[in-house]
Amino acid sequence: MNFAFTDEQEELRKSIKRFLEDKSPISAVRDLMESEEGFDRDIWSQMGNQLGLQGIVIPEEYGGSGFSYVELLVIFEELGRTLACVPFFSTVGLATGTLLSTDDADARKDYLSLIASGDKIATVAISEDSGRFDADGITLTADKSGDGFVLNGHKSFVVDGHTADLILVVGRTSNGISLFGVESGAAGLNKQPLATMDQTRKQARLEFDNVPARLIGQEGNGWNTVEKGLQLAAVCLAAEQLGGAQVCLDMSVEYAKNRIQFGRPIGSFQAIKHKCADMLLQVESARSAAYYAAWAAQENSEELPVVSSLAKAFCSEAFFHCAGENIQIHGGIGFTWEHDAHLYFKRAKSSELMLGDPSYHRELMLQRLGI
Repeated sequence: MNFAFTDEQEELRKSIKRFLEDKSPISAVRDLMESEEGFDRDIWSQMGNQLGLQGIVIPEEYGGSGFSYVELLVIFEELGRTLACVPFFSTVGLATGTLLSTDDADARKDYLSLIASGDKIATVAISEDSGRFDADGITLTADKSGDGFVLNGHKSFVVDGHTADLILVVGRTSNGISLFGVESGAAGLNKQPLATMDQTRKQARLEFDNVPARLIGQEGNGWNTVEKGLQLAAVCLAAEQLGGAQVCLDMSVEYAKNRIQFGRPIGSFQAIKHKCADMLLQVESARSAAYYAAWAAQENSEELPVVSSLAKAFCSEAFFHCAGENIQIHGGIGFTWEHDAHLYFKRAKSSELMLGDPSYHRELMLQRLGI
């Protein structure tokens, strides 16, 4: 098992870094987080048409590049560094992984090519007002109507739910949990943007009133697909959290070197040294967890259910710890709206709760291990 990146993967990282530095500096992030849509459609189009990022793990037969989750990890790590305001996690981390996990060849053919080209923004609607990401939390109902289904109920905390062109909705039929595709303009669908702590990643509440939907996969067998999609999404989110944690460490070390107090850099004080050392330990441990999870996703390993939860739990806590310590090391200025430290702190907390908090994933991991 070799965790060293290839020359091609390193070149991918460099190209993504250059693109994001040019198109998504922190000033652009601050502008976009104040907008209703929350992203720049021109940049999104460039990501798809020029760089092919949306189709990185989509097979070539569906218009993608056919690369693996290791390449996708590189992209998410760089996105996490910059807090880039793009619907990449919802479209690629959530929706693409879910579609790749279904055995519905027609749905993959119809949807994945549009995602790969950047022409369609997609998301997955799972959680409801309870905030749960498990099967027992699904109460939205789906009833047969003619050749299709109609959905009734609601979904909350849907990432990019108000701007997505395609929404993969998890609902409950008489035969069990099933997965459905809903177009954004469907009759009876009401989308309400939510006020969120992390303004760099928009969320929405969706209300369904006899909304027509397309069944994806077999009726009653949807949770198997959704669960695999959630495991892949957890790997993507862990990589993003790793990128954010690394930036918090870098910001702290740089400030500790340059901030002079009592005639010497504050980095020379033991308390600051210990904080930075602890952050480094957290970041490098998170890196090991995230990279191993990406390898498991790439190999479709039987370890994926366990290591995806392990990575999500550890990277969540590592990012939140580093984001908090970054503010502490910066002192009073770190608490101000003008400083970028608080943007990473809010992203860290939001990501910690997304897809389930660390306690949930540790319990899930133990269940999957049979403990």
